[in-house]
Amino acid sequence: MPIGGFVVNAQPEFVNEVAGELSDIDDVEVYGFDEKGNIVAVIDSESSTIMEAQVKKIEGLDSVLTVGVAYLHAEDEVEKIENGELVIDNPFQNRKKH
Repeated sequence: MPIGGFVVNAQPEFVNEVAGELSDIDDVEVYGFDEKGNIVAVIDSESSTIMEAQVKKIEGLDSVLTVGVAYLHAEDEVEKIENGELVIDNPFQNRKKH
């Protein structure tokens, strides 16, 4: 179960609205925001694929300028990959080594 901390930067005049919209997204919890448009949020999801979808949803919100990851913890998901319990798409698998 990956957990990530994010700083969402919104247009300052809409920070209250964006914080509310973030709170309405599954797996997203808002921890605070300031008058400059910085919002601290945590995504606690079932998989990194779900987390990625939530980040894309946040990036698509009106008045959101950027979404930056501050930390990411996915140790249990790595263990599942190592044990063969989880298979992820690897976008780099067909690249040639130099």
